[in-house]
Amino acid sequence: MELEYSELEDNIRMIKLTGQLDIMGANAVDIKFAGYCSGEKPRVIVNLSGVNYIASIGIRLLTSNAKSIFTRGGKMVLLNPNEDVKNVLEMTGIPGIIPMYDNLESAQAVLLA
Repeated sequence: MELEYSELEDNIRMIKLTGQLDIMGANAVDIKFAGYCSGEKPRVIVNLSGVNYIASIGIRLLTSNAKSIFTRGGKMVLLNPNEDVKNVLEMTGIPGIIPMYDNLESAQAVLLA
């Protein structure tokens, strides 16, 4: 699992994950991921376009950080998961916790609203 971090306009943080978000992948990025989600009122886009597999531990990584962000007045959205990952996220009800978008402009608009 690889993690790339960048900052977009308006202090929006982009975390791009690439690889398998299974137990090994989640453990490999957990600390860095949480660090990039820290602070007051963070606005975070998690780009899942490079994730080809997600397990329950990967879902836990996303939801626990999203809930932490929310308690600090911030927002997290998921961007562009592939069809298989999107189906798993939808079956587990994740869009009710973390909104999913297929394009960057929509994701940014929600974070700025």
